[in-house]
Amino acid sequence: MVEAVLLDLFSIPANLQDNTQGLLCNILETIEKYSSIPAPFVYVMCCQRQEGERNGEQESLFPALRDFQSLKKSLEVVHAPTTAAALYTIKQRLDEKDLSVVKVILPTLRKNLMKVYIDHLFTSVYQFEYEDLQVASDYKNLQIAEPQSEKQTFSTQDMGLIQSEIQMYLESLPSLKGELTILRSSLIPDDIFLHGFTTRTGGISYIPTLSSCNLFSSSKRRDPQIVVKENLRRLANAAGFNPETFHKVKVDHGNAVFVMGKTEPDSYDGIVTNQTGVTIAAPGADCIPVLFADPVRKACGAAHSGWKGTLLGVSMAIVNAMVSEYGSNVKDILVVLGPSVGPCCYKLPHESAKEFHRIDPKCVRLFDSARPYINIRRATRVLLERGGILPENIQDDSVTDQNQNITFCTACHPDKFYSHFRDGTNFGTQIGFISIKG
Repeated sequence: MVEAVLLDLFSIPANLQDNTQGLLCNILETIEKYSSIPAPFVYVMCCQRQEGERNGEQESLFPALRDFQSLKKSLEVVHAPTTAAALYTIKQRLDEKDLSVVKVILPTLRKNLMKVYIDHLFTSVYQFEYEDLQVASDYKNLQIAEPQSEKQTFSTQDMGLIQSEIQMYLESLPSLKGELTILRSSLIPDDIFLHGFTTRTGGISYIPTLSSCNLFSSSKRRDPQIVVKENLRRLANAAGFNPETFHKVKVDHGNAVFVMGKTEPDSYDGIVTNQTGVTIAAPGADCIPVLFADPVRKACGAAHSGWKGTLLGVSMAIVNAMVSEYGSNVKDILVVLGPSVGPCCYKLPHESAKEFHRIDPKCVRLFDSARPYINIRRATRVLLERGGILPENIQDDSVTDQNQNITFCTACHPDKFYSHFRDGTNFGTQIGFISIKG
């Protein structure tokens, strides 16, 4: 069932500009008459051709709205200088109302162009259906002829121009929730490595559970890849790495490790490298982003360690890869545990808790309950120490520094971090990243 209607009047030719009011009147009448739901939200997308035009001027621009009482409160005219700016503004309105099913009414020759913009700015959370403008009602004057410059097929260059337009618009947006903040460890020598753990501030993601420096996009979330790319660009500028040589693990909640330079697996939760100038990263939104550094052999690693990966030994898999691939000595490897859900908040079913209890009974609190509290950090430390990592070479601030400079509980700090446990399925993601300086 359609929840919103997007009417694309962005490129109406000059000979119809003076008749915009009548055009809109006819279309709204059709929407009101044939809509499958009462009073759907209607967004009219127009090109901002004159200085001083603002989104809130629809009453003066379209006095005919008075005749459509059921649509009057649910209609907004969006003026913008570019299609990207107009469509992104409408996306914000849809997200504010949690709307996902949209009918797009537009000139036929704008359809393929609009699909390119929508593919970049939306994810598969949204459903779009398209209707040609000339058949949107019985009025013959709705048959709009597109300018000759409009094309239905697009070259690689055309696609590049569209993507560039979107990127330029996103780059112009202000940062949300304050400045971009990076947490750094004093354990990792900054003369050899560039590293850090991100927080949720300083990006452009605006959906509350994703706001603002979300660094992961998926088909189940409302943040598109191009927004995540802009957040990454801002992070790279602040941290000092090249976003074009950035590699993040392909999460599978397992223990597979990708050795950079070898064949990349389809999925993996660990990554190691000895290449300079390449930034590797692991995400976390309750799971632990774990960073590894060997200042002697100049090698590094990153792991995504959730409860499954912790039990499967993903952290020691990183250590073993560094030893076998780069000749690292276990006693030289430094390990830093990033922000993750703490034992204060995290629960698992009793059957899963048994596995942590076998590692160390102190990893489980209220063991006899149906859902005991679990300390995945302690389990990670225990397994690393058993594998030969020196205790003093492991930074877990919940133990080593009561001020908790890095290892915060993500669920307990909504102002600083994302949390799947706290926020539900449409959650944001922070990362831990590391690279070897050239």
